Amino acid sequence: MREHDSFGPATMRKGRRKFDDDEPDFLKRGRLEPRLSEEPDLPEAGDNWSSWDGALHGPVPRPDWVRTEHAAVDDELGMLKTGKEADVFLVRRHIPDTDKVSMLAAKRYRDGDHRLFHRDAGYLEGRRVRRSREMRAMNNRTSFGKEMIAGQWAAAEFDALGRLWQVGQASGLVRVPYPVQLIGTELMLEFIGDWDSGEAAPRLAQVRADPGELADLWRQMTDALSVLARAQVAHGDLSPYNTLVHEGTLVLIDLPQVVDVVANPQGGDFIARDVRNVAAWFTQRGLRVDADDLLDRLLHEAGLR
Repeated sequence: MREHDSFGPATMRKGRRKFDDDEPDFLKRGRLEPRLSEEPDLPEAGDNWSSWDGALHGPVPRPDWVRTEHAAVDDELGMLKTGKEADVFLVRRHIPDTDKVSMLAAKRYRDGDHRLFHRDAGYLEGRRVRRSREMRAMNNRTSFGKEMIAGQWAAAEFDALGRLWQVGQASGLVRVPYPVQLIGTELMLEFIGDWDSGEAAPRLAQVRADPGELADLWRQMTDALSVLARAQVAHGDLSPYNTLVHEGTLVLIDLPQVVDVVANPQGGDFIARDVRNVAAWFTQRGLRVDADDLLDRLLHEAGLR
């Protein structure tokens, strides 16, 4: 199996995988259908066999809870979230009659006429494909081009989560869900929440924290933003609504629009917007923060000043 590339904290920008350049057929993976003359090979227990085999996999070493066994099955437990660009479903992957279980969030990006990414042209600056036909299709927003763009968003989020997860393991300064696998426009990642009840962790916007907890969450936020800046990327759409709080720990989610702040001419503006969005929320809840000082530091760490 192909594994996600390994990046250390000091080498995050070197050798970055370009799924759109190097994997022209990755959108087609995972879409094999049974021959018309055959019945689907379904497990005795569970909705479907695990789709691990044949997918692109997250970074190693993997967490112990990741189920890689061929005997694993997937049960779809319902929708967690619906959004403009993707729907997220809760999936239980397990070995029947054992306690080997993992809970996954399956994020399925829309393509074609149903995709509603906002301001996607700005985010896509700095992302290019080598094939002129594909580039024209993306620029003209043909059906094929829209599917290519959806695949780019899924691959970009998979790549960003993998790199940031590795940095978080090494530094403890940022936390993101572990990206388990990618097939086409479906990204499966660690479910952040209560694995027994299936209840997702609350978003930062839903949290009612006392002054001490609020100050600690702001410290975690600035640490995470600093990690992103030193990696020369911006979240691109950071807000209290795409940040979770799980057992007191801040978890960044929804990174399909991650921006290379060097390649994108608007890179500094994306960092500034991320800072303004989160600083405003903390300020409204009574915490005094210096957004301008934080922005200056982040732009310096990103090499933009």
